[in-house]
Amino acid sequence: MTETAAAPAGLGSFERWLSLWVALAMGAGLALGELAPGPFQALAGMEIANVNLPVAALIWAMVFPMMVGVDFGSLSHVRDRPRGLAITLAVNWLVKPFTMAALGVLFFQHLFAPWIDPAEGREWLAGLILLGAAPCTAMVFVWSNLTRGDPTYTLVQVSVNDVIMVFAFAPIVALLLGVGDIAVPWGTLLLSVGLYVVLPLLAGVAVRARLARRGGEAAVAAFKDRARPASIAGLLLTVTLLFGFQGGVILDRPLAIGMIATPLLIQSYGIFFVAYLAARAARVPFEVAAPCALIGTSNFFELAVAVAISLFGLGSGAALATVVGVLVEVPVMLSLVAFANRTRGWFPPQAPR
Repeated sequence: MTETAAAPAGLGSFERWLSLWVALAMGAGLALGELAPGPFQALAGMEIANVNLPVAALIWAMVFPMMVGVDFGSLSHVRDRPRGLAITLAVNWLVKPFTMAALGVLFFQHLFAPWIDPAEGREWLAGLILLGAAPCTAMVFVWSNLTRGDPTYTLVQVSVNDVIMVFAFAPIVALLLGVGDIAVPWGTLLLSVGLYVVLPLLAGVAVRARLARRGGEAAVAAFKDRARPASIAGLLLTVTLLFGFQGGVILDRPLAIGMIATPLLIQSYGIFFVAYLAARAARVPFEVAAPCALIGTSNFFELAVAVAISLFGLGSGAALATVVGVLVEVPVMLSLVAFANRTRGWFPPQAPR
């Protein structure tokens, strides 16, 4: 696998304004939920085993193209950048989920407690826990490319994190939901992980292998480019549905979005600097340090949204919190990409390979 083949495309003009499109989808959902509540109620009733079928289809449209981009053949390079990978794994699995839960408890059960219902605060906390336990799978390729990060290292860290996520996501979420005094429906949680992580990952690996046999990495890249519009459409339609169901609550309490965004912003910037400064202290080259820090900062929000809906429902505070995570992420990540590019000189140059 060459670096050229592994390198992802940069952030397109549509993706660069993703926060705007998400905000417009939120507004459309609010308006449609008020003007046409009947169709939204019909969609909400299309469930099997607590899985909403329309949302499940949209989540697959989002997630599947990302899974095709994961190359487990890159695991042969796992020892090429051991310090960067060690920092990535420590931050993603030993720090990030727990700091996110701690911030949720601090804000929703203490600092903001006088202004929110305790049950609502627990659901917001659950949404934050789901975001914190799911490191980025796809968008990190974009952030890495914008910092001219090492594409092989980025592919390795995503592949390793996906393997860990299959086994660690459900136990970590269950542990933190229990600590937050939130009931854990284990059956639904495991079903969600199977439906939204394991199955699309296996399907993505199979499709990638078939494409690679036919046309190599160029065929894989072409497929991902063709699938990108469906992935973005799935995201925006999911947001529209969520806000259609949440409309009454949000219109009555617009400050809810700001309260949910506050710990998310603190977490995002805090996690980035923990990983970035650890990489600097370990004298990791910038081409590894940047994606090492960015993967933990960015979230696999597609998975978080899907699991929140399965566990708590389309109209839940947990689902709302995960969607606010989508709204917050893109501007935060672009600001951190700009910061990383300005501080490239903090790190030693990458050795020739």
